[in-house]
Amino acid sequence: MIEIGVFHNGASDLPCVRTPNGHVVNDGSLKEVHESNQRVVLAQIRQGILADRLGFDYWFQTEHHFQPEGAEFSPNPLLSEMAIAANTRRIRLGQAANIITWHHPIRFAEQVAMLDIVSGGRVECGIGRGYQPRENETLGRPYGSTIQDQERNRASFQEAYEIIIKAWTQPSMSHHGESFSIPPTYTKWNHASTIAYYGLDKVERSVADVLDIGPPDMYAAGNPVQATTTKLREISIFPQPLQKPYPQIWEPLTSPRSIEWAASHGVNGYFVAEPNPLLKQRIELYYEAAQKHGWPDRLNRGSFKYGWDSERRRGIVTCRYIHLVLPGRDRERELERFKLALELQWHYYGPFGFGALVAAVKGEDLAKFDLSKPLDAQDLIDAGIALFGTPDEVGAAILRVKETCGYEDFMFHAWFEKGGFSGAEIEEQMHAFAEEVAPGLRRACGGSPKRDDSSVPSFDDVRA
Repeated sequence: MIEIGVFHNGASDLPCVRTPNGHVVNDGSLKEVHESNQRVVLAQIRQGILADRLGFDYWFQTEHHFQPEGAEFSPNPLLSEMAIAANTRRIRLGQAANIITWHHPIRFAEQVAMLDIVSGGRVECGIGRGYQPRENETLGRPYGSTIQDQERNRASFQEAYEIIIKAWTQPSMSHHGESFSIPPTYTKWNHASTIAYYGLDKVERSVADVLDIGPPDMYAAGNPVQATTTKLREISIFPQPLQKPYPQIWEPLTSPRSIEWAASHGVNGYFVAEPNPLLKQRIELYYEAAQKHGWPDRLNRGSFKYGWDSERRRGIVTCRYIHLVLPGRDRERELERFKLALELQWHYYGPFGFGALVAAVKGEDLAKFDLSKPLDAQDLIDAGIALFGTPDEVGAAILRVKETCGYEDFMFHAWFEKGGFSGAEIEEQMHAFAEEVAPGLRRACGGSPKRDDSSVPSFDDVRA
C-alpha cells in the first residue's frame, strides 16, 4: 500500500535573484514581500483543497515566521487548515510542525481539537522544538524556551507535550512544572456554580478534586469569587479532539536523541531532507527504539509494519522536492529555474546545519564542512533530495526511496511549492503528478487505503 501527501512550506512567488555574494533570495522590496505572502496565504488554502480533489491522502504545512528572504512562510498552519477542512471531506491535515515551544500548550490543545472536530477527525498533529533564533527567542521566551540553550528548549518542549496530552485526555487536569503552573496555585475561585456542578453525582470529579475550600478572606475586598481563601486545583479543557484518545502526533526528526524520544512516545517521524542512505539509517534507529520501548502507540496496537503501516497510520514519512518536465517545456530551462528555486531555499537552510546532510552523502569531512558556503542545487539533485525529470523518471526515483529504505507500506510526500514559481505553476505540477505519477506508484505498491468520510460534517448549509 502507498499513501501520498503534499508538503507546503510557503516559499515566495517573487522572482529569484542571485546577489553579488552568490546567495539567492527573492527579488522584491519589503512591500512586495508583504504582498507575496498575502498571495501565499490564499495559495496554501486553494492548493490544500485541490490536493483533496486530486486524490492526495495528506496535506502538511509547517510553521515559520519573520522571513523576508523568501524561503518559507506559514505562520499558522492550523488556521489555514481550518479553511481547508471546511471545504474538503477526505484528505488528512497535518503539520510538520507546530512549534509548541512558541505557544501556550492549553491554547494549542484547544485549537487542534477544534480543527479535529471541524474536519471530522482528520488531524495529524505535528509538533516541534524550533531551531531558528530569530523565531524562537521572539516567540518562545514567554513559554520558557530558548534555542540558545538546547537542554532548556528540549525541557520546554517535553513539558508542553505532557500538558497537551493531559488537556486532550483528562476530564479535569492540573500541571505544575518548570515553565507552567496550571491552574496557578494562587488562583482564587469560590464560585457557587462550580461547587453546584461538581456536587452532581454524574460528574467524574468531586468538589474536593477541583477546589481547595477555605473560609472567606478577611483581608480581601470584592465579589465572593475572589474574597476567599478557596483555591482552584483543576481546570477542564474544552473542546477535546474527536479522535480518541487524541490525534496521531508527528515530529520532524534529525538527531538520534530526537528519534529515540519520538519512538518511545508513539510519535510518527517526518523526514524532509535526508538522502536515501541516511533515511534508511534513521528508519532503522526509529524501529530499534520503538521495539526497545515496547512499541508505544496511542491505541496500544502493538508492533507496526516497517517503514509505514497504512492501517495504523504509524511510522515514518519522507518528503522530496518534485519538479516534473511537462510536454512542450524546454528541459534545460526548467532545470535552471528549479535549481535557482532550490538555492533560494537551501542558501537559507544551509547555515542552520542542514547542508551537512548533503556533505555526509558526498563523503565530506563534517568537521571541516563550511556551513556558511552556499549550497549547489546540483548536490541536492545528486543526493536524491530533489527529484527532477519526466513523470516516469520521477516515479522511478520515488520507488527507489521505498526499495532503498525497506518500506513495507509506503508513505511519501511531494514538495511542489518552490521559490519563484506562481501558484498556478505549482497547481499545474500537482495536476500532472496526480494524473501521470500517482497512478503508477499506486499500481507498484498495491493501491492506497480507502477513507471513510461519513463522520465529516457538511458545511453546505453554512455556506448557503
